[in-house]
Amino acid sequence: VQLQAFGGGLVQAGGFLRLSCVASGFSISSYNMGWFRQDPGKEREFVGIISQSGTMIYVDSVKGRFTVSRDNAKNTVYLQMNSLRPEDTAVYYCARSRLPGIMRMPQYYDYWGQGTEVTVSS
Repeated sequence: VQLQAFGGGLVQAGGFLRLSCVASGFSISSYNMGWFRQDPGKEREFVGIISQSGTMIYVDSVKGRFTVSRDNAKNTVYLQMNSLRPEDTAVYYCARSRLPGIMRMPQYYDYWGQGTEVTVSS
């Protein structure tokens, strides 16, 4: 099982990025898939999740700006990030939930991508 996240970079405030997370060794259609982010020295923070049925849940700070989506045929999960703010700067991780519900805590995820860095300049 592997998750490979990419698409991060440096962007100005107000800009956008799309992160991709390519899965191998399992089918994302059978799992809820989440995105997290982490600043150095801080705890890993839940960003959003997309369930098997397509339900999307987000942390309040990104609602209306970020969108999680999935392409089961490509076995890929996406995080579209619009109207980026400096406080969105972090390393972003995709992860596979090991439980069927909407899980916001990292300990409920069993496989993680390597992280992709997003830097938003003011």
